[in-house]
Parts: sequence; structure tokens; C-alpha cells
Amino acid sequence: MTEISISSCRAFVFDAYGTLFDVGSVSKRLQESLGDDADKLSDLWRRKQLEYSWLRSLMNDFTDFWNVTGDALDYAMAAIGKDDPVLRSRLMEAYLSLDTFPDVVETLKTLKKSGHKLAILSNGARHMLIATAKSSGILSLFDEILCVDDVRTYKPHPSVYQLACDKLELEPSEISFQSSNGWDVAGAGQFGFKTVWINRTAQPAERLSHKADIVVARLDEILPLAGIPKAA
Repeated sequence: MTEISISSCRAFVFDAYGTLFDVGSVSKRLQESLGDDADKLSDLWRRKQLEYSWLRSLMNDFTDFWNVTGDALDYAMAAIGKDDPVLRSRLMEAYLSLDTFPDVVETLKTLKKSGHKLAILSNGARHMLIATAKSSGILSLFDEILCVDDVRTYKPHPSVYQLACDKLELEPSEISFQSSNGWDVAGAGQFGFKTVWINRTAQPAERLSHKADIVVARLDEILPLAGIPKAA
């Protein structure tokens, strides 16, 4: 793959879950309560969360991502035989204060100092995104927190990506979109963004029409590609 330049991009827009925020950090915190089922619950919870967002989009049956997350958790807990309302409540609350990946904070600060516009564009409900960004100390770095509540459908529908253009007042080609989700990168690229796949776990590429313009293993690897020295 020939990497394109993102040095001319005026804004850097980020997916939230799995890209900035570590969704696996919830089960890690509650490992003692979940025991050997922690990884299984975490993986199934995330898979059903995504499936329900896509299915609700197809059915034109929107509910916000907080409800989707709760439904997915209920399924996952039932699948592993857990019936514990207190544990469920703790897991949901933990989703409002997810850990950031180690390379996130300094990368965002460096991009911000360089004069770029920054935004989150996520399937997450607005209150979820604000709470998590605030708890990790990065909320003030963003010019916009963009979520699907405004269009009542989920990524990868083009109307979601259009939100970034409308709010930032930029053309798609002026935006670099970063996501750890290959399907999200495909949707953003199809829309017209320059795309960066943060492939933290060396996953194979999705078999979809658009391939990532740039593939990196860590978020801070975008800095030299944007013409900015890496954060120390």
C-alpha cells in the first residue's frame, strides 16, 4: 500500500471506542467479580453491541448507544449464566470512565498544539462520550463531540460522517479519520475522508470496497505522517 499524506488535513477526527478508549478495561477492573468469564463477557458484549447498532440501523429502529450497550450486556451476561443486577450496574457505570490507550493523551495534545481541529465522531451517546472524555482528562482537547443521536442511525451510514463536515465546516478530503475498526475505516473512506486504521492487534483487513489509506499500530504513529514530530 502506498501511504498518502495527511499533512494537509485541517482536522483529525477520531472514533472513540477501541480507538481512544479501551473497551476491555471494564472487565479488567471487575476481573475479581467475573472470574474466568471476564474475557468471554468482554468479547461478547462488544460484538453484540456492534451487531445491535447495525441491526437497529437496518430496521430503522434507533435507540441511543447507552440502551444498545445495556441490551448487549444483558445478552452477554445471559450467555455466560450471570444474573447479577449489582454487577450489571457496576459494568455499565464503568463504561462511563473507560481507560484511554497509553498513546492517546500525548498524541492528542501534540495535534492540538499544532493548530489542528480535533473531534470525536462516535456511535456513542453524547452523555457517554462526554463522561468518558472528561474522566480521562481529554474533553477540553476537542472542538466537537459528534455522535449519532443527531441523525438517529449508526456508522457506517454516510449521514454520520457528514456530521463532521457540517460541524467542522470542512470538505471530506480535508479530514483525517482515525479508527481501530476496519469496518468504520471502510465507511469513512467510502464517504471521502482520508483514513487511518489504528490496527493495534494486527487484524487482517476487512473485505470491503475501501481499504485504509494508512495503517499504523499505535495512534502516535500518525504524528510524523501529519508532519509533526512524535510526542516525547
